[in-house]
Amino acid sequence: MKKARVAYAGAIHQACEFNGQLKLADGRIVDEQNVIWLPPLEPRTVFALGLNYADHAKELAFKAPEEPLAFLKGPNTFIGHRGQTKRPIDATYMHYECELAVVIGKTAKNVKKEEAFEYVCGYTIANDYAIRDYLENYYRPNLKVKNRDTCTPIGPWLVDVRDIPDPMNLNLKTYVNGKLTQEGNTCDMIFGIAELIQYFSSFMTLSPGDVILTGTPEGLADTAVGDEITTEIEGIGKLVSTIVSDDIFTKGQDHSHIKIPY
Repeated sequence: MKKARVAYAGAIHQACEFNGQLKLADGRIVDEQNVIWLPPLEPRTVFALGLNYADHAKELAFKAPEEPLAFLKGPNTFIGHRGQTKRPIDATYMHYECELAVVIGKTAKNVKKEEAFEYVCGYTIANDYAIRDYLENYYRPNLKVKNRDTCTPIGPWLVDVRDIPDPMNLNLKTYVNGKLTQEGNTCDMIFGIAELIQYFSSFMTLSPGDVILTGTPEGLADTAVGDEITTEIEGIGKLVSTIVSDDIFTKGQDHSHIKIPY
């Protein structure tokens, strides 16, 4: 099942896919174009992986890591499907990153690799934009690179784990204004999903709602104001975001202080 969270008619709704439309939890059927898409879940602790595809590490002229290169992300980075991502005025290189996002479904501690998928409730798509101008060290991404407001669209769907029989063999694609610019497969991860769950749970407790962003393959390109970026993962869907200039918000039109009740 594909589940979503949307704002419609002044309220927040759980929804599911229904014959090309959305079926709200109260039974109403609405068109996908008539809702505001929210992240399909409220992320708790979010782990992000750097250089977790060998071709991407090579693309950036770095040796593949010998253990997971991980960092954490704050909640304000996340926006929903068809949202707007701010490009900093001083940015020269702002790259998309199509990533499979793994959602933890139950408390996990000291999990064995062979049992790791028992702790997964589902999958979604993340586009974890990176402002590479601010990168000090690929092995230690700083906060300005990966924790900027609006810079991680996620969704549109949370797909049940039972509907993705082999998450380690999914095609990933990114399109910029309809042109294919990135293509890869989750089979090329250096550290697979089971290994990552085993690794993180070996030294900390994972909780329901925690998310692991598993990295991106090669094929990065700069994005410009006005670009529409579509990240697609086989069996999960297509996530769309649009790049807007940061000065739109800095000139008094920033509504980030308005909190949407979840």
